[in-house]
Amino acid sequence: MTDVAVSDAPGAALTPRAEQTRAAIVAAALELFRERGYDAATMRAIAERAGVSTGNAYYYFGSKEELIQEFYSRNQAEHLAASQDVLATETDLGERLRGTLRAQVTLMAPYHEFAASLYKYAAEPTSPLSPFSPQSSPARQASIALFRDVVTGSKARMNADVRERLPELLWLYSLGITLYWVHDRSPGCSRTYQLIDATVQVVAQLVSASRLPVLRRALADLISVIDLLSPDGTASDSTAAG
Repeated sequence: MTDVAVSDAPGAALTPRAEQTRAAIVAAALELFRERGYDAATMRAIAERAGVSTGNAYYYFGSKEELIQEFYSRNQAEHLAASQDVLATETDLGERLRGTLRAQVTLMAPYHEFAASLYKYAAEPTSPLSPFSPQSSPARQASIALFRDVVTGSKARMNADVRERLPELLWLYSLGITLYWVHDRSPGCSRTYQLIDATVQVVAQLVSASRLPVLRRALADLISVIDLLSPDGTASDSTAAG
């Protein structure tokens, strides 16, 4: 086991050697999370797998929760990259949404068992691992920004207020898909893909129909409820993400 002498002040740009150490810690953490689950993957075990001291691991990541936030951020960056083909070629809102959600499920596949063990923590309202927590804000904003790309690049016609708030609603919809995937035990999570295929066109049709006065009012009421229940200002996050 080797230690990297850390001379970088917190918040300063890391040296190439320090970046390598940080990346090794993240890689070790993700391996152990997949192999042992969240509880059993201790910081000591992660440091040992990465080939650094426990103290050095804690220098870069103050807790396992911070490592999970790194996982969220990396997963979101990979999701963005995996969605580019469909976003570059499709203009139909349903197809853009379908491709983006399918890419998300495919990327998460190696972490299916781990996600089940993590969910009990992420579902806790006060947990920093919750997708609604302040700590999860960077990944949440990045995800909402991706769904904003889904909307703005489509040929779907909608009112300006719907266009502004739809990315956040689609992000919430994606959380529902993710929750179903966590519990999906069908081969290859085929039922999750079926759920996506069965619902995206319904979503697109509702968006198209939202220009009708009765649905416009219902959508406004739904957004008001979401704003009321949002624990830390998700609505403002969506604006920032755009």
